[in-house]
Amino acid sequence: MNSENRNMLSRRQWMAWLGLAPWVANTAWASEESPDALIKRISNEVMTAINNDAAIQKGNVQRVMDLVNNQIMPHVNFQRMTASAVGRYWRGATPDQQQRLQAEFKTLLVRTYAGALGELKGQTFQFRPSRAKPTDTEVVVRSEVRGRGEPIQLDYRLEKTPQGWKVYDLNVLGVWLGETYRTQFAQEITKNGVDGLITFLAQRNQSNAAASK
Repeated sequence: MNSENRNMLSRRQWMAWLGLAPWVANTAWASEESPDALIKRISNEVMTAINNDAAIQKGNVQRVMDLVNNQIMPHVNFQRMTASAVGRYWRGATPDQQQRLQAEFKTLLVRTYAGALGELKGQTFQFRPSRAKPTDTEVVVRSEVRGRGEPIQLDYRLEKTPQGWKVYDLNVLGVWLGETYRTQFAQEITKNGVDGLITFLAQRNQSNAAASK
């Protein structure tokens, strides 16, 4: 594995992460459901969404991007997720740099692992008993993806907001998403600053786009 790919999510990790795919933007439901009930409902719906979309099964990047923008992002605090990956440098970035980091980071995730989404076909989600209290404003929902090989650990960190519960981090195979990228991103920022990280992500996205043609 070369230095550019080091610390990037594996296909198994991204496959599990995209189990969020069929989230429906229904804030009324989001505000009424407990976080574990919300995740369970979404996980049950994901298999239907994948089975009904041949383009996603084939790794069509535009179809995956549309799915992310229209159905996943309304239920994810992606700013907090990106901030976690960037680490302590996030607060020193300008608002424009923060927006560009979010855009390039999302594109990197989708383009690099679009093909893994179809691999969820035929798999199921198993959930562990909830430990959350009614008064909690941040919780962890724990689950496993089963069906091919060893089970894949998949845990979600959610926060309660006025718009309902939002996912802000994921733990796949024992590693939280923010931690997975933080070391590599810190190395890029140390060498070339925040703009250098943005350039690095943009170049990776261009390479992935060219490779998918």
